[in-house]
Amino acid sequence: MFLPDLGPRRAGASRFRGVRLIHTSLRPEGLEEDDLTDLALLQLDAVATIEVLPDGLPGRVHLATLLPPDAGEPHRVEEIASIHDWDRDFAAEIEDLEAQFAKNTQLTRVDGKEGVILVGITLDDAERAKRGLAELERLADTAGLQVLDSVLQSRRKLDGKTCIGSGKLQELVVRSMHLGADALIFDRELSPSQLRNIATTTDLKVLDRTQLILDIFAQHATSREGKLQVELAQLRYRAPRLALMPTAMSRLTGGIGGRGPGETKLEINRRRAGERLTRLERQLTKLAKNRATRRARREKSQIPVASIVGYTNAGKSTLLNRMTSSEVIAEDQLFATLDPTSRRLRFPEEREIIVTDTVGFIQDLPKTLVEAFKATLEELDGAHLLLHVLDASDPDVEEQLADVEHILGELGLDDRPSLRVWNKADAAEPEVLANLVDRYDGVPVSALTGEGLARLLDKVERALFQNRSRSGTSASSAVPARNE
Repeated sequence: MFLPDLGPRRAGASRFRGVRLIHTSLRPEGLEEDDLTDLALLQLDAVATIEVLPDGLPGRVHLATLLPPDAGEPHRVEEIASIHDWDRDFAAEIEDLEAQFAKNTQLTRVDGKEGVILVGITLDDAERAKRGLAELERLADTAGLQVLDSVLQSRRKLDGKTCIGSGKLQELVVRSMHLGADALIFDRELSPSQLRNIATTTDLKVLDRTQLILDIFAQHATSREGKLQVELAQLRYRAPRLALMPTAMSRLTGGIGGRGPGETKLEINRRRAGERLTRLERQLTKLAKNRATRRARREKSQIPVASIVGYTNAGKSTLLNRMTSSEVIAEDQLFATLDPTSRRLRFPEEREIIVTDTVGFIQDLPKTLVEAFKATLEELDGAHLLLHVLDASDPDVEEQLADVEHILGELGLDDRPSLRVWNKADAAEPEVLANLVDRYDGVPVSALTGEGLARLLDKVERALFQNRSRSGTSASSAVPARNE
C-alpha cells in the first residue's frame, strides 16, 4: 500500500492524526510489523486488519492503538472474534487515549527544550557503559536538553553502518516518534558514514558524544581564546563530515549541535574550512606564545605554581574561590569553566604562590578537544604541584580518579608532584570518605563550607616550600594576594 502525505497532527503532541488505517487480509495472520511501525510513525488513531472468510465475508478483526510512553509497550493489539460483534464507542476510546497522552510527563516539554533519546553501546564492560550513559544524561542536561529516554545495547561488535544494527535502529525510530523526540545522541564518536546512515534512516537530528561536548563548550566559552579553541575543535570535527553529509549536517544549523562560533561554517566547503582552520591555528599559536611568555616571567620570579585538575564538576572552581577569596564562576554543571584562571595566594613570611584552574576532564575525553585545548592544558606544564580535586560524594569517584590519572599520563604529567583533594566532604558518607583517604591518601575538604581548608593549605605550603627555611607559622593564616 502507498500511504499519501497525511499532513500534520490535529493539535499538539498528545493528539493523534485523526486517521484510521483499515485493510483486509486473505490470510489469518493478523497485523504485521509494518502495520505497527506505520501506527507509531504516522501517529494514526488505529491500524486494523479484517480477515476475509472463505465465502468472501468479513471475519476476525485485529486492532492496534498507541499507548502512552509510561505504559511499557508502544501499542496495544486486540483481537475481535467478528466484525459483526463490534459494539464499542471507538471515538470515545481515542479521546480517552489522547487524554492519557496529554497527562504524560515524558511528552511535556520543559521551557521549550529539545527532547532527545540517549543511545549507549557496550561491547564488554557493561558497568562502564552504564556510567557513560548516566554521564551523557548529565551532559545533555548541561546542554539544555530534555532527556526523554535512554537505551543501552550490548553487542559483540559494532555495526559498521549504524553502530547498533538496522533492527535496533528501527526500534529507535518508532520510540522517537512515540515520544516526539527531536534528536538521537550516541555515547560514542560516530564516523561520518555512520552519522549519515543513521540520519538518513531516522530523519532525525543525530549527534555523538563529541559533538554534544562541543556544544557545551560553545555555550560556556567567554574569552577570545576560549571561543577560538571551541571553533577550532568544531571545524576539526566537522571537516571530514562536510563532504559526506550535506543533508544531515544541514539539520544541525539550529539548536543543539549548531551553536557557538563555528555554527556559520556549516555551509562552507572543505577548502574554505581548511583555510579557516589554518587561521585559527595561527591565532592560537600566537596566544600560546603570549601565555608561554607569562609563564616564563612567573618562573623567573620563582613563584611556585599549584594547578587544580580533576574531573568536571568536582568543585575545582569553588575550591579556587575558597582558597583565594575570588569570585570565579562556579556552577553545578559540567564544563562550567573553560578558560584558565590564575590567582595569587600569600602565605606567611611573604611567601606567594599562584593557583591556576583549568578545564575539567571527563571519561574518554575526545582527542579533538585535547588538541584544540592544548594551549590551555600547557598551563599544567609549568605547575610545581597538581591539586587533584575529587568529588568524594560521587559513587563513581574511584573510576573518575583512574580516568583523570590516565589523561594526565597521556599529557606527560603523571610524574608531576600531586596532592589529592577529597572535596565535598560535608556531603560524603564519613565511612566512605575515611576509606578513600586511607586507600589513596590526600586531604578531605569542603570547598563549600571551608572544612579542612587549613590542613590543605598547610600541605600545599609544605609541598612547595619544603626545601626552604621555615618559621613556626601556620599556613592556615594564608591570605589571597592580588589577582593575576
